[in-house]
Amino acid sequence: MTTVLASTVPAGVGKAGLITLNRPEQLNPIDSDMLRELDRAIDAFAADPEVRALLVTGAGRAFSAGGDLKAYVELQRDPVAFPAFVAELHRVFGRLREVRVPSVALVNGVTAAGGLELLLNCDVAIAGRSARIGDGHLNFGMMGGGGVLTLLPRFVGIARARELVLTGRFLDADEAAAWGLVSRVVEDDALRATGLELAATISEKSPLAVANAKEVMHAVWADRLPVDAALRFERERNAFYCLTSSDAREGLEAFAAKRPPRFTGT
Repeated sequence: MTTVLASTVPAGVGKAGLITLNRPEQLNPIDSDMLRELDRAIDAFAADPEVRALLVTGAGRAFSAGGDLKAYVELQRDPVAFPAFVAELHRVFGRLREVRVPSVALVNGVTAAGGLELLLNCDVAIAGRSARIGDGHLNFGMMGGGGVLTLLPRFVGIARARELVLTGRFLDADEAAAWGLVSRVVEDDALRATGLELAATISEKSPLAVANAKEVMHAVWADRLPVDAALRFERERNAFYCLTSSDAREGLEAFAAKRPPRFTGT
């Protein structure tokens, strides 16, 4: 069975890359096969200049319930294979932060442990009404290692992160939005359409400007740069883009001519 379905969908003037975790009977557990297929899907979409956003969701009643705990019985006895698996999870999930286009988690149903870590690596998260989001590692004698202990406090603050990790409780969709884990909540049957609408809006922008803006925000946020250093980095990247890119000139010329811009990503 293919554990990750990947396809492109028209979205505005470009396309969205749609990634669906596809082991619904097991609540889309994250294992080596899924990581391998997710990596290949990101490769394909990153190489397609028409793809302007990545949408990540889960088949069935879960976004992802996290790692395959049955497989962990053997995997966690292997001092070579288990650390290698976690390192690969970091690398593949981290690509969603590093890829040039925005990544959008469309969060449906159960989202736990590695599923939460996948969400945290996306640029934007939109929750369906059915979403139930939590860490859950400690509920099964595990501890987070795929990024939740680092990234969750950056999203929701250290006090809320500690509560979520230490209690193992799950947030409903509205509470996840109030905590800042997702940007908005929609009905489940509107989740995909909402993601495509967002992708279509992004596709109207200069892909080069989008990539630069994403990179600056991630670097400043992830590295917790001091304000002066962050502003200097932003100023330098802004000057380079505005002075050297065709898209920056095209945007101004289109505004002056009162016509839609024709961005080329250069």
